[in-house]
Amino acid sequence: MSQLKHPSLAALMLVSLLAGCHKDRKPDFGHQLGPGEKALRKISPEEYPDFSRCMWNFAKLPAAVDNSLWYMAHASSRRFYPYVDKDPEKVNISYEQALASLRAFRLLIDEASKQPDPGQYIDQQIRARFDVYKSIGAPKRDGPGFSDIVLFTGYCTPDRDASLTRSGPYQWPIYKRPDDLVTNRDTGETIGRQTPGGVVPYWKRAEIEGQNRLAGLELAYLKSRWEAYVVTVQGSARLRLPDGKIMKVGFAGHNGYSYTSPGRLMIDDGVMKVEDLNLRSLGAYFAAHPEAMDKYLWANERTVFFVENDGDPRGCLNVPVTQMATIATDKEVYPRAMPAFLIAPVPNPEKPNLQWEFHGFMMDQDAGGAIRAPGRSDIYMGIGDRAEEQAGHQLAEGSLYYIAIKPENVGQYQTPLPAEKTRPFYEGKPAKVAGKTK
Repeated sequence: MSQLKHPSLAALMLVSLLAGCHKDRKPDFGHQLGPGEKALRKISPEEYPDFSRCMWNFAKLPAAVDNSLWYMAHASSRRFYPYVDKDPEKVNISYEQALASLRAFRLLIDEASKQPDPGQYIDQQIRARFDVYKSIGAPKRDGPGFSDIVLFTGYCTPDRDASLTRSGPYQWPIYKRPDDLVTNRDTGETIGRQTPGGVVPYWKRAEIEGQNRLAGLELAYLKSRWEAYVVTVQGSARLRLPDGKIMKVGFAGHNGYSYTSPGRLMIDDGVMKVEDLNLRSLGAYFAAHPEAMDKYLWANERTVFFVENDGDPRGCLNVPVTQMATIATDKEVYPRAMPAFLIAPVPNPEKPNLQWEFHGFMMDQDAGGAIRAPGRSDIYMGIGDRAEEQAGHQLAEGSLYYIAIKPENVGQYQTPLPAEKTRPFYEGKPAKVAGKTK
């Protein structure tokens, strides 16, 4: 899976464990910015990427943009703008400009679909009517400044066998949101646990799982401890119940701790090699060495709570996320709901172990506990086994851009679009997330 920001769901693929695993990886993708610093810098037209190469997921963009418009049409979105760096020369986007940007981009998609060369038309129009910003990425390791390089990982909504009762192989629970969980009303961030004496830090994963602190709040039971852990990292799942029904569960909160990568610890300890680190190898290791789970899985003190929900998986904006058209970023340093343009290798849908270079737009609609720096972004890869396979292979460096309508053109986009009016929006309720939580 708020602020409607999932206190960090945002849902990040477990294999983004890999993100922190390479000790000598350059640059440092986990580096966080200082107070008031944002992740974008305005670039000159000479630095613009070739936006014409945006057609691979073009058909998915209208619905994804409509979801961002839906979010921006509600009062809760205003508190996150202006998106401005402490040096406003780098970036300064008002709420009005952000909303106009989405309207302009949505109309541009419609206009482009009528052109003989839609990609070329989009490139021309962006260069004429939009400002372009580039992510500063992670800092350089060989000197001052930033590298402009972002590490892209993947996340998904996995399918898992489960039962509503503890029986037979179904012994490992995921939990409902506890009544004593205290969160910030505006941001959704976890504050702690309400006690008669005041608010204290919430139970850690080891306390919840090892000391049975949430007995009675079990939502469902999975077949293995590893599978239950993966679901808490993803932040959502589709559960196949014994009677054949599908139960959809989504993010309903978390216990307030930062994500720690078990994979990184395992590499540090020499029990696994970097090149062997993936979901299958981790699952196989813990199946062969169940006694190691306490050490490595409990090192990740963070866990999430779930709610049964209908409809599509949702991200931290409390709107549906779209397969290969939604990204998750650190919402402290990136602008929520805005159109982003990615250049990065992604897994081939038919052969996930092979990659090809993706150029295209996605909407920034989610967040994640491990996605906490300008050098990180997570791509939502969809629902089910194939999406999980793709997400498990997504680990690549690339570039990340954002577009915003030029300030002088904002006045042309004052009329609300249909997507801003057609659906109810339940402000203040826990976001029902897509997947990821790190």
